[in-house]
Amino acid sequence: MIDYAVVLLANPQKPEEAKKAYAFLQSRGTLTISELADHMVSHGCQYDRGDIIAIIVKLVSCSKELMLDGYRIELGDLGKLFLTAQSSGAKTKDEFTSANIKAINVNFSPSKQFADMVQRVSLHKVPTRKAVAATLAAENEGKTTADWTPEVEEDEP
Repeated sequence: MIDYAVVLLANPQKPEEAKKAYAFLQSRGTLTISELADHMVSHGCQYDRGDIIAIIVKLVSCSKELMLDGYRIELGDLGKLFLTAQSSGAKTKDEFTSANIKAINVNFSPSKQFADMVQRVSLHKVPTRKAVAATLAAENEGKTTADWTPEVEEDEP
């Protein structure tokens, strides 16, 4: 099950429009490579924890090397890794140079196995982190109610 909170956000490109409600998924935490390896071993993986960590570390370094050489990396049922460029525009193709490229981004495109996640996931609506923090603060102060407004939670999901 995945928890989500709902916040009101303005469209930064159209600030005059009314704010709209959007979902923000709430993470239960972050797993390290070691924790992921332990989890894989607990599911009957034929490799031990050290082997799994070594393979992941090598996957990262080799993927970086190959993408810098212009390759996309197909990771089977996981998906694809590939680079894209962020650039500023030039008036003409002739005026465009590599100096117009401001950033290179690593992108991930999930496989079809991950594409239907919205149909397969179980969702659970929860309060925003700001609402929970306000409630806990009120409780710690001995109050029976928390004083917060939706405007408070809009600053940060």
